[in-house]
Amino acid sequence: MRLTASQRAVVNAPLNEHLLVAGPAGSGKTTAGVHRLLRLLKKGVPANEILVLVPQRTLGFPYSDALRTPQAEAGGEISILTIGGLARRMTELFWPLAVEAAGFAHPDRPPTFLTLETAQYYMAHLVRPLFDQGYFESVVIDRNRLYAQILDNLNKSATVGFPHTEIGERLAAAWSGDPAQQRVYADAQDCANRFRAYCLEHNLLDFSLQLEIFLDILWPQAIVRAYLTRAFRHLIYDNVEEDIPRAHDLILDWLPAFDSALLIHDEDGGYRIFLGADPLSAGRFQRAIPNQIRLDENHVQSPAVAALEARLTRAVAPASPAPPPDETEAPAYTLVHAPFYPELLDKIAAQTADLLADGVPASEIAILAPYLSDALRFALMQRLEAADIPVRSHRPSRSLRDEPASQALLTLAALAHPAWGLRPTRFDVAYAFMLALETDLVRAQLLAEIVYRPKDAALTGFEQIKPEVQERITYRLGNRYTLLRAWLDEYRQSEPLPLDHFLRRLFGEVLSQPGFGFHHNFDAVRVAASLVESVRKFRLAMQPTQEDAEAADLGREYIDLLQEGVIAAQYLESWRADAEEAVLVAPAYTFLMMNRPVRFQFWLDVGSSGWSERLAQPLTQPYVLSRNWEPGRLWTDADEVAAGVQALARLTSGLLRRCREHLFLGLTNVGETGFEQRGALLRALQVAVQKGRTPA
Repeated sequence: MRLTASQRAVVNAPLNEHLLVAGPAGSGKTTAGVHRLLRLLKKGVPANEILVLVPQRTLGFPYSDALRTPQAEAGGEISILTIGGLARRMTELFWPLAVEAAGFAHPDRPPTFLTLETAQYYMAHLVRPLFDQGYFESVVIDRNRLYAQILDNLNKSATVGFPHTEIGERLAAAWSGDPAQQRVYADAQDCANRFRAYCLEHNLLDFSLQLEIFLDILWPQAIVRAYLTRAFRHLIYDNVEEDIPRAHDLILDWLPAFDSALLIHDEDGGYRIFLGADPLSAGRFQRAIPNQIRLDENHVQSPAVAALEARLTRAVAPASPAPPPDETEAPAYTLVHAPFYPELLDKIAAQTADLLADGVPASEIAILAPYLSDALRFALMQRLEAADIPVRSHRPSRSLRDEPASQALLTLAALAHPAWGLRPTRFDVAYAFMLALETDLVRAQLLAEIVYRPKDAALTGFEQIKPEVQERITYRLGNRYTLLRAWLDEYRQSEPLPLDHFLRRLFGEVLSQPGFGFHHNFDAVRVAASLVESVRKFRLAMQPTQEDAEAADLGREYIDLLQEGVIAAQYLESWRADAEEAVLVAPAYTFLMMNRPVRFQFWLDVGSSGWSERLAQPLTQPYVLSRNWEPGRLWTDADEVAAGVQALARLTSGLLRRCREHLFLGLTNVGETGFEQRGALLRALQVAVQKGRTPA
């Protein structure tokens, strides 16, 4: 790949220089960072002396992928970490220094690190009994969302740098609505306090506690600081605007000790504000690093898309710079209109099929929505699959409970472990047969009705079915069923395994074999891998001290946890879309954090208010629990409107900067929920696309 002069200046900067690179998305900043990394290695810098810091693990993919190319120098291992990963590594290494200072009850025991899922398990364990005492009576959200928001409050306190005991006070001080909400904040504070006390009592470390231990206890100690400054001599810090303010504090303090440092700032970024990102805090690097290079040459957008982005940004936020004159002839957008939502999905599926017929690779098409509900995801993917369009969806917060592949695997696990006392319904078994045995639902349902006995969760043999019914089911399907049943029967006669070990065996010995449902279904394989990883981490977090047979009983605990719909942790394979030739269906913000351009984008339901409005979060507030909010100041409607405008401008600009050729705007008279659509994005588009008129 040929680099521009500005990119070459970044790559060839002296090995003892601190440099800040800024510019809009699509200007080649990360590409320059990757080539800078390769040059450091080529110049003989030891790989283990290089730290690549990113705010989210998936943003490190370009660097890890580059290290697997022939151009990369062999030898050593580069650390590609988030601030959370660095905190965990240092906490493990210097645990004896941290354990007593942090107040853990058992200094002689090792720590147990929690994932988002296992943290929700312990939070549920503590909070569930409190519902009977009247906690959160006025809150109407799923319990898994409630647990996640309490954990999010703890994370915000750690990422911003205020005591976790002040969470409720800060939220209450900014609230100007119904006084009953004050009780909700008090309940959330009490639950956060209980959770932190439980973690200290049992040597459990969630993300917030790991971060506090590293930044408040370990980093100030000379031995830890000396270790890190000796271990890492060169820094590449990408997407600084997406990281948390305490990560910025750390790097500003650490910066003088690096021989070289390259910091990359994406202007107008900050898509992860709801997760603690602080673009204003990242601005401090511009004052701390005198040597700066700006990259502003666009390597992604066509001129027409760039003109549309400028006009739309100006229409959303009138204070934005005036767009240049639009000298392009062909418009960068196509309106896809239908009176009702199902018709819109039909048209989008047809338009996608037309693009593929014209030779557009499936991976160059992204279908995006402000929120991707289960109903919308199912309806859209069903239409695309019916048209033989390769498609994959990615919604990070989607629970593994909602994935058909994990439902099938866990149903088979329940059949293999009758001692758990779980009795799947006939429909669950039929659905598992449909996916595992690669058949249609009609035959799977017929088979399940005949062979499954819910009373004892047992399966009878295919040979016991009447011959005429065997023919309806087909002998080929019967053969696959017989193999699966024999494997389950043999397992039931042996000592039970931990659930993750059982799933690995079932997948490897049966379901991944030719003829079975996971053999060619790579989306199901990816879900299965995530499920196994989730179960393994759950088992390790529970720290079973008994025999494996008792450890296997944790499988029942895990299934109970999943039934509550816990929000899934981040599994890296589900983010890797570049290696799969398929149309991507995803929420808009998820696509942004994938940080990869496509040729064509579809925006569903552009009239929806969801493009600019925050999700209702009755237990937390990302703007109030930030370093930029003055404690005690009221959050007003004006603040909400201003935040929505800023978020919409940032979102639309970020999406269009990752669109190469054309945008399709999906619009209906009534939205997915059946109401007329008059959202802020639709109003801005009406202004932006009018010919001969500059938005005011």
